[in-house]
Amino acid sequence: MAESLASAAVENVTNQTMECATPYLRYFFCYGEIVQDFTNQRNALKLRKQRVDTRVDEAKRQIEVIYEDVEDWLKRAEKELGETQNLQDEIDRVKCFKWCPQWGWRYCLSKKLAEKIPIISQLLGTSNFAQVGYRGSLQGIEFITSTDFMDSESSKSAFNQIMEAINAKHVNMIGLHGMPGAGKTTLAKEVGKHVREKKLFNKVVMFTVSQNPNINEIQDKFADIFGLKFQTKTKEGRAEELWLRLRVEKDILIIVDDLWKEFKLDSIGIPFGVEHEGCKILLTTRHQQVCTKMNCQKKIQLGILSEDEAWVLFRDQAGLEGNNVALNNEAKKVAAQCKGLPLAIVVVAKAFKGEGLDLNGWRAVNQRFKDSRHLDNEVFGDVLQPLKLSYDYLKKGNNQMTDNDIQMCFLLCSLFPEDTEIPIEELIMCGIGVGLFPNANSIEDKRNEISMALKKLQKSGLLLETDGAERIRMHDVVRDFAHWLTSTGENRFMVKDKLKEWPDMVENFECYTAIALWNCSSNINFPDKVEFSKLKTLFLKGEWSWRRDVLLVVSSTFFEEMKALQVLFLQHVSFSAERFPSLPNLKTLCCVGCELKNFSSSLTNLEILALLKTKIYGISEELVKLFTLKYFRLSEVQFYEKSEIRIHQFYEESQMRIQPSLVSRMTSLQELHVQSKNTINLLELNSLSCLTALSLELSTDQFFHEDFVFPKLQMYTIVVNESFTYDLAFRTLKIHNFSSSLSAFSNIFYNVEKLKLKNVSGQKNIVPSIGEMGVNELTSLKLESCNDMEFLTVITRDQGPSVAFSNLVELDIQSMVSLKGLCYGLSPTRFLQNLKQVIIKYCQQLQVIFQIDELSKKVRCQIPLLSNLTILNLDSLPNLKSIWKLEPSHQEIVNLTRLKVVTISNCNKLETIFSACLTQSMLHLQELTIRHCNRLEQVIGFVQEEEIIENECPLCCWPKLEILQIEFCQSLKYVSVYTLTLGCQSLKSVSILYCPKLIQVFNTEQNKYGQDILLPRLGSQNHCWPKLEILQIVNCQILKISMCTQILAFGDVGNSHQLCNIDVPVLNEDCIVVGNHEEVFQVQGGYSFSSIKELYLTNLLEVRIIWNDFAQVVTLDNLTTLWLSDCKKLRYIFSPAAARSLSHLMDLCIKGCDELEHIILAKDQVSSSSSNADIGLQPLSFPNLTNIIVKNCGNLKSLFPFGSVPVLPKLKSLIVKRNSKLEQVFELEDEVEVAAKEEMKFDELEGLTLERPPGLIHFYPKQYHVVLSALVKLEVKDCPKLTTSFFIDSEKFVHCITKTPQLIEQDAIEETVTNAIFNKNINWSRQ
Repeated sequence: MAESLASAAVENVTNQTMECATPYLRYFFCYGEIVQDFTNQRNALKLRKQRVDTRVDEAKRQIEVIYEDVEDWLKRAEKELGETQNLQDEIDRVKCFKWCPQWGWRYCLSKKLAEKIPIISQLLGTSNFAQVGYRGSLQGIEFITSTDFMDSESSKSAFNQIMEAINAKHVNMIGLHGMPGAGKTTLAKEVGKHVREKKLFNKVVMFTVSQNPNINEIQDKFADIFGLKFQTKTKEGRAEELWLRLRVEKDILIIVDDLWKEFKLDSIGIPFGVEHEGCKILLTTRHQQVCTKMNCQKKIQLGILSEDEAWVLFRDQAGLEGNNVALNNEAKKVAAQCKGLPLAIVVVAKAFKGEGLDLNGWRAVNQRFKDSRHLDNEVFGDVLQPLKLSYDYLKKGNNQMTDNDIQMCFLLCSLFPEDTEIPIEELIMCGIGVGLFPNANSIEDKRNEISMALKKLQKSGLLLETDGAERIRMHDVVRDFAHWLTSTGENRFMVKDKLKEWPDMVENFECYTAIALWNCSSNINFPDKVEFSKLKTLFLKGEWSWRRDVLLVVSSTFFEEMKALQVLFLQHVSFSAERFPSLPNLKTLCCVGCELKNFSSSLTNLEILALLKTKIYGISEELVKLFTLKYFRLSEVQFYEKSEIRIHQFYEESQMRIQPSLVSRMTSLQELHVQSKNTINLLELNSLSCLTALSLELSTDQFFHEDFVFPKLQMYTIVVNESFTYDLAFRTLKIHNFSSSLSAFSNIFYNVEKLKLKNVSGQKNIVPSIGEMGVNELTSLKLESCNDMEFLTVITRDQGPSVAFSNLVELDIQSMVSLKGLCYGLSPTRFLQNLKQVIIKYCQQLQVIFQIDELSKKVRCQIPLLSNLTILNLDSLPNLKSIWKLEPSHQEIVNLTRLKVVTISNCNKLETIFSACLTQSMLHLQELTIRHCNRLEQVIGFVQEEEIIENECPLCCWPKLEILQIEFCQSLKYVSVYTLTLGCQSLKSVSILYCPKLIQVFNTEQNKYGQDILLPRLGSQNHCWPKLEILQIVNCQILKISMCTQILAFGDVGNSHQLCNIDVPVLNEDCIVVGNHEEVFQVQGGYSFSSIKELYLTNLLEVRIIWNDFAQVVTLDNLTTLWLSDCKKLRYIFSPAAARSLSHLMDLCIKGCDELEHIILAKDQVSSSSSNADIGLQPLSFPNLTNIIVKNCGNLKSLFPFGSVPVLPKLKSLIVKRNSKLEQVFELEDEVEVAAKEEMKFDELEGLTLERPPGLIHFYPKQYHVVLSALVKLEVKDCPKLTTSFFIDSEKFVHCITKTPQLIEQDAIEETVTNAIFNKNINWSRQ
């Protein structure tokens, strides 16, 4: 029995011992298994992170907002990969000693690896994200782009009045009125931009109403910005949906631009006033009575410019110098004729800019003003005269153009609806149709002439640019001027919008040469015939409808008397008859969303035919009879034979069914644009001998003829296996997912300007495999996943020097697994000279970017290489060892003088980035970002003896550097050894994170202790970084610096005695200076730190006090956030004087400050000699302090002194946890006498948490009865000594009363309460 018990005991002890010892034995004997497991897990994490990074990059390209958990996962994955890189390096070192292993070393390493494996496994297990981002709401392009706001007296006054009205509580409708061209829209945009930057509103929306508002477009804009998807189709239903959505937003500013009459905002769905007090409306109008009708509580007039302001604007826009007094005096007279209207001033000034007018020239201009006849117009009289002068001036100096061609381009723009962006291609088609520039023979020549005319109109100020190059815009005042011009004379235009019925025949329609009828109701009964004998241009558009089959029905006889018609634009129109009208002089026909029957054979002069999103019945044979057709454009067209039943819906077919041999018989075609999927036979293109321009969307299936080759073309946009994009980027070739020979494109490659190849196989290089002649017209090259490509160029010595890529501006290379370099052999002539942007990512084999081994003598005599490079972005190049590999003799021919932005990421074999020689040429570098380059030791390196500066003279480089960001570079020691801080005068932001070996950023000064000072003489006139706003340095243990800025933070830095000192009287910059680690701010003069808004102090283990002489710190006026974490030796935070300056402090967080005794220093501890001692007599209060968190401060006995006034009137949340010596949250000041049970209220406190303060006795001084009327959440946990009781009354207000031994029984106050919730642990929420 005893033996069995003993045996069992021994076995039990043995099992327990083995259980405890097994992990440790495993570290010894399973080293290889652990290493393999760690390596596999780490490699899996690395690959998984690359995939997530790729998905995140794609989401960002789609302007999606990345989910926080995805961002957090990536940060944790980056951190683990960074931290485990050192372990991987140790594994590699251990392998070198495998015949003589050091068991202690292997044990420690094995233990570290085993601890990391579950962490990595956990990351892998949480990486399967269904989506990495979501589409955020738009902000409004009006407030992103520049508004060209002129800061005049009138605009400043109006701006200030608007801002005052916006801030007023009871004003929700503000009206801004003024003359046309005074700048109302520009000022409104500036207001929107300002309030958005200041975050005064949650959302800011701006829309234009004009004379005929488009409710659907306005509602769609709101939907885009607020992320709303309409579920209904009617205007009323959409308005109700939008109304409900806007009610959710707390604060909205809506800018209603160009209001002409009273307008019901609820027709759009905009709640305001009593319906939504947080919604404010700012409207702009030409007429003051509109403000009255809209019930604006504040009406503001925007006046014109003063004479001096008008002259300054005119002088700047006309480019006049100030040294010729007589000439300027004459020009001032011209400026005065503009009547102080900014629009008129800009238009007139631009008309004469660059003309080189002398004194007599300006006199002649002024005389022309005086001779102009009076323009009798009550609204535009003062505007039309200067605009008329600019219009007339268009004729001057246009030798290659007829007198009225540019003017006619201008007038044609006025036919389009108000405030619309006008497609340039439509203007070109219209201009050709009306016969502009008759001396230009081909379509291409006419296109160039019209494009030049439009550019001249833009330069003159008569037309405006848009965000895209494909459209232009006309200001509504200029459009009104054009309508005034065409109201009489030879060219008479009629433009109407939102036509509900056919106009009365009061006026003679025969006089009009151009008519535009937009958005005509489908209920209009068009007359069978109208006398339009002079009409040359007609725009006719039906009203848009949700139902795509609702079209404007017009009889073909309606056009019969329009024999002079040259241009016909139809949209949403159907002909009721079975034939197309006969129009013998028609040259341009454009149909969008229409239904067409047979063409008439009388269209014998038709040159341009554009059919978009249109149904066509039985016209294929008629098309081939159009012998004069030169321009043919098709997109999403459905062809049907006459016999086909008309049951087809719009756009149901996936591709256009183009009849075989149709294209080949249109032998006069100069331009063919087929811009959607189609069935065209490419061999038919060989029959078009006149073809010069081609747009095609193709698939691989259409390249079934091996011997087909595209003809030589002047312009083209060809996309293969990709959707067509509507732009004017001609000479563009995009090929995706193509494994066949590229021989079909041989004639395209010789002059292609934009080339994109994605997943194209079989090509080892561009030159000579694709472009034997060097693709020297190429400006943009994008390569992705072309896995066979090894180099861009291969030029052997036998071939001799070759010219290639001589005009290349943009180079984008991604995911090229076989790419080894850019050039092999001789570097081609002029290669790299025009490059402006280089992006290279995910190329595993690439070791060198710019390698120039051999250069011909011809190359050495040319422009320096890379002298135009502006942007360089390198990412995920795991084998990249050098960016620049130049022979010493080649250094002088490489120049980076225009380089502005450099981003280097995930290049783990890179040890240095710039040589000293290259660095000195980088005079315009603005942004430098380096991330995750684990072997990088020096940003500016001296790797060759020829580069070392023998006299050790410091380099003053990067004078325009604004942003320096370096993160997760484990081996980085120096940014630059020999570069003076003084060289970086433009620095605004410096951020260096997780660089544990970093010793020095720039060559710096030293203090009296012999230690580096990062920012010497900060604030003085010799301030080394005078523009610095953000300085952030975290987890750089050797670098003895912290973070200082308008957002100021310190964290995880070394233990030096002093970082920087301050010896100047006032610091005005947004940057504040670090003092030392015992005294953070060592102040030796009066200071106003009024720029500091956020202050973060983290892991400063030696800090004892923040301000060494609190009496000299005058104010912290704008401090809103104070965060203290793990400042273990900190004893107090503020003196009473400093605390009283915290009028804007909102958030206070204090964690892990073990020796903290006081948040605010007690009065008896303040030096009586302090110059601010008298301030201590003032009551202490934090008027805006909202949130307070105090955790793990083991020496803190109370939080706030409590006086005669409310200390925290706006407090909403108070969290106090694990403060072991805390006795009172609020401590009564000695000199304050209080009557028993005086009531004190916290009217805004919503959350109160008291957790594990074992010594807490009082929440509030026992003399007070505290009422918490707004309290929603109360938590009290593990407070054994707490004598405060909590009760709720009939109104569900929480009361707290402190008990004393003499008041154990309930007193009179407690008789009013209905329910006691006091116990040892409270977790109460308001129902």
